[in-house]
Amino acid sequence: MNRDWETVIGLEVHVELATKSKIFCSCSTDYTQDPNTHCCPICMGLPGTLPVLNEQVLDYAVMAGLVLNCKIERNTRFDRKNYFYPDLPKAYQISQLYRPIGHDGYVEIKVSDRIKRIRIREMHMEEDAGKLVHSAIRNETYPDYNRCGVPLLEIVSEPDFRDSKEVSVFLEKIRMLFSYLGIVDFRTQEGSMRADVNLSTRRVGSERLGTRTEMKNINSIAAIVRAIEGESTRQIDLLNSGRPVLQETRHWNDEKRVGYAMRSKENAQDYRYFPDPDLPPVIISDKRIKAAIDSLPEFMDAKEKRFVSEYCLSEYEAAILSSERKYADLFEATISEGISPKVAANWFIEYIYKIIREEKTDNGDTIISASELACLIDYVESKKVNRKDGLLILRQMINGKGPDDVERYIVEKKLIVSSNVEELERIIDQVLVDNKEAVSDYCRGKEKAIGFLVGQVMGKTKGKFSPSTVKDLLLQKLGRK
Repeated sequence: MNRDWETVIGLEVHVELATKSKIFCSCSTDYTQDPNTHCCPICMGLPGTLPVLNEQVLDYAVMAGLVLNCKIERNTRFDRKNYFYPDLPKAYQISQLYRPIGHDGYVEIKVSDRIKRIRIREMHMEEDAGKLVHSAIRNETYPDYNRCGVPLLEIVSEPDFRDSKEVSVFLEKIRMLFSYLGIVDFRTQEGSMRADVNLSTRRVGSERLGTRTEMKNINSIAAIVRAIEGESTRQIDLLNSGRPVLQETRHWNDEKRVGYAMRSKENAQDYRYFPDPDLPPVIISDKRIKAAIDSLPEFMDAKEKRFVSEYCLSEYEAAILSSERKYADLFEATISEGISPKVAANWFIEYIYKIIREEKTDNGDTIISASELACLIDYVESKKVNRKDGLLILRQMINGKGPDDVERYIVEKKLIVSSNVEELERIIDQVLVDNKEAVSDYCRGKEKAIGFLVGQVMGKTKGKFSPSTVKDLLLQKLGRK
């Protein structure tokens, strides 16, 4: 990056609230179903219909405002944002401009061992628009209104970011906070969190802001980082060549890693905002705010410190285990079933998270039973079940295909490791006789030969004995133990 120029970035972050019904009607928020099957006259804005605010949306918004350190507007109201687009059947969006539910907040982020405060100008409730479905076969486009009316929170920051790293850390912090609250299901590929990026460049040391552009609806943190870096480079190249940066709305094509202009940038007056005549102001009481405060969970930072002090975990272990609330809760529930914290931590870090990454599943809806997980860990750690078999069971559990009763499954599948040492000794003696060359190799110092011999024994016993038991007895027979 050219050190003569500084990037100034502000964000408009949209998060999709995890309510069962839409913000102003009772339609399901599951917009992934067949097109136009989850919409009604209200969310489509047909004449004569009246919206009614979903109370859970309000409660979620208050909780979000509190964790973003916002001032909660006690007399909040909705406004109409007017614009015409095929995926907006009403030709206006119900949003908040004049009295947003939250304002003047902040989020503190840690970047390169320093704490930086990102100011939140406002946070408001609004409804989502629909989407357009493009048919490559027929070269036609169809509107799908299922998403119309899905509740959103929009978080508008001040232009406090200076690079893509700060933006990335901020968005991860938002994701963590809202995940801990349980108010958002973060499926970024489906648009659960999207961001509009307002970006300008200026000479280092200048206090005057440059001409900004806005990149709309980027729906992954990685894509947002690439868009910021691409647009920053584009603006600097323009300014270095003496050409102006135009104020415009741009689209970032992440697949091609390129941006292009869509239209000139709108201002608030272009949307002709006015108070929504069908929705009365919402008065937020002290009782509602107190209930929201009382419902706030222990967040990651506090949980991480407690894991270190209470369970004697390393800071590294505690940071990983506290990063996701559902897995932090599962970790503690597993400990309550009698598994030691260190053993449980090792299973989560070495096995559970690894399998989740490999299988590319988060499986939040079918979270593993703590009692069954503890049962599996106990069988493996006590060497009653081979670790290989235990990890296969764990993978099935994470995929939602595992047994409901681990102990019964282990018994039915005959996975319990045998403790008949006499039987094992007979098999080992035969393997040593049948594989004299491998025995000679081992005696000449070829350590890998022991692995071959262990494999031969495991094959003949069909996995009835643990590899560690087989190896120990082999070493005894070969005079090394």
